[in-house]
Amino acid sequence: MGSGNGGYVSGLVAAYVGDDVVTVTLRRPPPLDVALDVRNDDDAVRLVQEGETVAEAVPGDGGALSAVPQVSVAEAADASKTYAGLHKHPFPECFVCGPSRDPGDGMSLFPGRLGDGRTACVWVPAADLADEAGRVAAQFVWAALDCPGGWSAPIEGRPMVLGRMTTGIDVLPMVGERCVVMGRLLGSEGRKTWTATTAYGADGRVLGRAHATWIVVKP
Repeated sequence: MGSGNGGYVSGLVAAYVGDDVVTVTLRRPPPLDVALDVRNDDDAVRLVQEGETVAEAVPGDGGALSAVPQVSVAEAADASKTYAGLHKHPFPECFVCGPSRDPGDGMSLFPGRLGDGRTACVWVPAADLADEAGRVAAQFVWAALDCPGGWSAPIEGRPMVLGRMTTGIDVLPMVGERCVVMGRLLGSEGRKTWTATTAYGADGRVLGRAHATWIVVKP
């Protein structure tokens, strides 16, 4: 994996905007192990590498974020058993959904398809994802809301990368909480695919919602 996870990087940049809902556009693959500059312009926050914009964040429209209906924890766990990425994955070392990472290294979200355009998986946040208050840091919720959307499309045979993500976070989950993350395919046209994701807490409350635009990688 030669770049940072799009959802995670988007969450880091979104924190500089400070709004409840933020839209982040990834202009190029976020590099790994490279120092980047954060620039606050009048209308956006930009992540910059050597003068080139890597990501751009602006306030988003929360009214456009529809929730993906959830399933039970048991149903989500069963769905993960059919996760297509276990057998064929374009980015097997992905921090969020990569099956080739060592146990405990990565978030281990394996979204299986339900057959109705949705995906589902269980997410139990590990202790190393917590902030100083003991809750899961917001950028990891952004990350959790990333890949389950992408896997609602046939990404294993048509590799895609995140292009834009609009996310609103309502509540940060606790470490060890059994969360359910749902994805849904909204549509596709040409090289673009649109998806929705929703994360639910152990008590069924909505943790966060996101809509994303994915771009098919040219061969």
